[in-house]
Amino acid sequence: MVKKNEAEIQETNNGSSSLNNFFQGLKEEFEKVVWPTRRQLVSESAAVLLMVSLSAFLLYFVDKFFTWAAQQVFG
Repeated sequence: MVKKNEAEIQETNNGSSSLNNFFQGLKEEFEKVVWPTRRQLVSESAAVLLMVSLSAFLLYFVDKFFTWAAQQVFG
């Protein structure tokens, strides 16, 4: 029931107050965010960079293998 009443209230607001409601809601959502510590940020960024690098090397070697195989078959 509460959600329906909130929706009805928001529909009756004019443009400026709905913009204010948007920014108020945005502020409330940002307050709920759990921001990582510097240590977590560095370690997780390093993990992402490592996995991206490993994936790139793997794709590079798979591509080189298939290029070599295609040259052996068709070359």
